[in-house]
Amino acid sequence: MSRLPFFIPFTMLKKERLSLILREVNIHNKVILSDLSQKLAVSEDTIRRDLQELADDDKLIKVRGGALSKSYQAYSYRENDIYAYQEKTIIARKAISMLRDDMLVLISGGSTNLEIARILPPELRVTFVTVSLSTAMQLMEHPNSETLFIGGNLSKNAKIAVGGEVVQHLGEIRPDICFLGVNGIDAKEGLTELEMEIVTVKRAMIKASRKVFALAISEKLNSVRKMRVCNLSEIDGLITELNPENPLLAPYQNLKMQII
Repeated sequence: MSRLPFFIPFTMLKKERLSLILREVNIHNKVILSDLSQKLAVSEDTIRRDLQELADDDKLIKVRGGALSKSYQAYSYRENDIYAYQEKTIIARKAISMLRDDMLVLISGGSTNLEIARILPPELRVTFVTVSLSTAMQLMEHPNSETLFIGGNLSKNAKIAVGGEVVQHLGEIRPDICFLGVNGIDAKEGLTELEMEIVTVKRAMIKASRKVFALAISEKLNSVRKMRVCNLSEIDGLITELNPENPLLAPYQNLKMQII
């Protein structure tokens, strides 16, 4: 579960609680009802009502046991639905600057990778491999790049292909670079996720790739979810919207990983 950088008072106003819930779901794309109940020190029934109210206001998507960010769902791309849109665009441009013609590029799901697909230079000629249906559909609009979608059982929440068949196919390729969207990232705990089936796919992506770069807005730094994907020593670098010399990145600089 992600760490909050402040103490949650028991007398928190409803407006403040709703704001914190919305921030959590926008940062991490998905929240779990029981986690929010524990974090905010209120009952699960209270959180359930809060999520319903936010869903009724069209601010998130309520699902069984939690909620999803609106920006994580639809292929129809609306900037107003993308949380931290400017920050994610900066990250996307940094990632694109690393691409060269004839590369094989493995790319996961999430709104930052969707932005990479959306703003790719039209003259770039690379082959993309993805497990994300939304990302694949956006990449198909690029005039000079090829897109390979690794299919399988589709996760209804994450909109990516999961399962043993996906892991098997990932083991048969050797991408030059992988851009990995993350749910939680922490210097000590590494990359973390909420669902085991997503953890399994991301581990396979890391294992398959020559180089792996995690993509994360700075608000995700120092957050920990329930299941570990890998230690940071197992990836090559981190791309955020920040200047690499920003003090917030100091714990990651100390790990001798490439910060972009």
